[in-house]
Amino acid sequence: MSHLLEVDHLNVTFATQSGEVAAVRDVSFSIPESGTLGLVGESGSGKSATSLAIMRLLPPQARVSGKIRFAGEDLLGLDDEAMRRVRGSGISMIFQEPMTALNPVMRVGDQVAEAVLAHNRVSEREARDRAVEALREVAIPEPDRRTRDYPHQLSGGQRQRVMIAMALVNHPRLLIADEPTTALDVTIQAQILDLLRELKEKHRLAVLFISHDLGVVSRVADHVAVMYAGEIVEMGPVGAIFSAASHAYTRGLISAIPTLKSDRSRPLETVEMKARPAKSVPLREISSGHWARVAP
Repeated sequence: MSHLLEVDHLNVTFATQSGEVAAVRDVSFSIPESGTLGLVGESGSGKSATSLAIMRLLPPQARVSGKIRFAGEDLLGLDDEAMRRVRGSGISMIFQEPMTALNPVMRVGDQVAEAVLAHNRVSEREARDRAVEALREVAIPEPDRRTRDYPHQLSGGQRQRVMIAMALVNHPRLLIADEPTTALDVTIQAQILDLLRELKEKHRLAVLFISHDLGVVSRVADHVAVMYAGEIVEMGPVGAIFSAASHAYTRGLISAIPTLKSDRSRPLETVEMKARPAKSVPLREISSGHWARVAP
């Protein structure tokens, strides 16, 4: 199976007044054409730093090493102009908070059309028509009228749909969704997840879905990589991770998911915070395609 995205031994460090801080350590994974990888872990585990490294959107004080190949091309070796062409057309990203990601003083239709104009030689009228069609595709009612609205005039779910429309309007091959449902209530969250699944199948997208919620990831991903303290501690098919988790942190995340059958007289399970180990245990194969950092 050919891989659209390949991340090999990725390291991200940040220069601070106290010295260098490692945010991502020796992370490797791949996503095939039309595949979905769920990257899961608590806040600060390195998930977003990994995605921003792929997009090359980290701040100047970040130092990135390793290999990131997209469709066989080394993204870390591209100049700024070549990377700008990849963003939005080859790889697009949905951010977790649409109210801060969208420009509050610009109409939403103009923002989607701007994404079209940035990557295509088309007229402003054609860009606007494509923006209307993109909003229609993400099920925003009366899309022609809604193009004239500002972000504050839309609900949280509608703003997230606008972000999805902007991400997909140029038909990318890879979509990075960074906690796209975190700020939404559970009903709207379910609608957005269903929409993402439909659009993935329709456009044959590869998806990197980032979340702190294993329950959400289990609904959208076929493979899962669990991050803890900047490292991938376990990865494999969704079924293997949920039925035979090997790393203690993964088991803790799974046990912390409340269910309808949970004993209500007992407190919710929590994951104990531990210091980052001085030396990591290498990943080893537990079963076919299932890897974890556990002692043999």
